Amino acid sequence: MSNEGNCGYVAIIGRPNVGKSTLLNHYLGQKISITSRKPQTTRHRLLGIKTNGNTQIIYVDTPGLHQRQHNAMNRYLNRAATSSIVGVDAIVWLVEALQWTEEDSFVLNTLANISTPIILGVNKIDKVSDKNALLPYLENVATKQNFTDIVPISASKGHNLVELETKIVQLLPVSIPLFPEDQITDRSERFLAAELIREKLVRRLGEELPYRLTVQIEHFSSEKNLTHISALIWVERQGQKVIVIGKKGKGLKSVGIEARKDMEVMLGCKVYLQLWVKVKKGWCDDERALRQLGYADN
Repeated sequence: MSNEGNCGYVAIIGRPNVGKSTLLNHYLGQKISITSRKPQTTRHRLLGIKTNGNTQIIYVDTPGLHQRQHNAMNRYLNRAATSSIVGVDAIVWLVEALQWTEEDSFVLNTLANISTPIILGVNKIDKVSDKNALLPYLENVATKQNFTDIVPISASKGHNLVELETKIVQLLPVSIPLFPEDQITDRSERFLAAELIREKLVRRLGEELPYRLTVQIEHFSSEKNLTHISALIWVERQGQKVIVIGKKGKGLKSVGIEARKDMEVMLGCKVYLQLWVKVKKGWCDDERALRQLGYADN
């Protein structure tokens, strides 16, 4: 009997904070991509692999496409996002219901010469109180690009996600699965641990600081039913270090507790987590520092 089914790569793209990582996590049934209400939470191209029988969808979660190019980090994020739409079998472009921003137009321009099939996912329909306003919006966005399908969804509530995924599968080539059926991402546990710490920091801190910090795992080792993890939180200025640590160390302690709980769920064992905060001036606008901290182009 043949193992051939439908298998291929699907890029999830859109402007920052439109729900791409939430959609991916929902499809996988567990968190591999961190989320927050702040834009640019996702910084890395990340594969989420969903296998159902002989059907395998390899989702490519991407940083939000945005117009700001003022530092090395912003330029890296856009390169990571735009490179992810090359060579995929289908694209799911997320927009927010009843919203159309300059950054949505920027995504539209980025996709202008793409021949890959594009499904438009109109997200956050659960937040639309006047459902009558949805139809004119859908009719309007339908004129902007030759979409294969337009599917109104709610990634956070799970509305219409089965319908969206059915349409995705129809666009995938006939192929044997490319990854083992029990593999859900191409990223290591070490990478995911760093991202969990960064998620807690992003959610806890004010508007600007999350973009000025990153997390680097220094030590990761497992023995019996315990994993030891130590991590460095890099910021750009001494004042930022003080904010991250918090009064009497309470900020850093609560980040550690929240991250450790998520790590224990992810790893299925007890975790001993140590965190330190260090200053590396100007790392956000230093290409070499970015590479050293794990921001390397794929």
